[in-house]
Amino acid sequence: MTTPVVFVVEAEDSFVEALSVGLTREGFRVEVAVDGQEALDRFDEVHPDIVLLDVMLPRRSGVDVCRELRRRSKVPIIMVTAKSAEIDTVVGLEVGADDYVTKPYRMRELVARMRAVMRRSPEGEGERGPMPAERLEGGDVSVDLERHEVFIRGQSVGLPLKEYELLAVLLDNAGRVLTRETLIDRVWGMDYVGDTKTLDVHIKRLRTKVEPDPANPSRIVTIRGVGYKYVPQR
Repeated sequence: MTTPVVFVVEAEDSFVEALSVGLTREGFRVEVAVDGQEALDRFDEVHPDIVLLDVMLPRRSGVDVCRELRRRSKVPIIMVTAKSAEIDTVVGLEVGADDYVTKPYRMRELVARMRAVMRRSPEGEGERGPMPAERLEGGDVSVDLERHEVFIRGQSVGLPLKEYELLAVLLDNAGRVLTRETLIDRVWGMDYVGDTKTLDVHIKRLRTKVEPDPANPSRIVTIRGVGYKYVPQR
């Protein structure tokens, strides 16, 4: 199986570094261009499976790059914008983008969107083989990242967004102890300034849905003085 290639077109060093690390861990090979003209010049050389394209770029704008790439290729394109204005979304989609995300984004959500777009692409799984797994498994609990669905003991269960994200992080690190600070950073963001009791409340609510006996949790267990750990059950 050949590793799928994502072409990251992004001018901000901090985002480039985070994307390079995160997407590599998710099973992608990352190629980077730091401005619009470089993206156009290197596109044929990189031959990506998907393009992650920032709107605000030096030399050539992301919208211009998207328009030109769409003339040359059917490659899936996800536009990235720091703005939430509807006009950015509309323009990006009108010139041929397949989807868009708004900064700041969560890596899990971004990867799920990328995989969903790649599956819808006419080239599909193509010559590079299937995409990395999109489902997190933990015994009789699983999360479908692409469809944003949770299954507990064979039944589909609806979860509020934060509970869903919390469960996904725990499942993705099953068997590992995650500190309270790590969980808060991953789910609420590094700039979260609220009470850490928010995490405990969400854990309690999640246990009522995941645990056979919420009063005596065996899946989402507390590691006293440290944090929480997900223990898969067979």
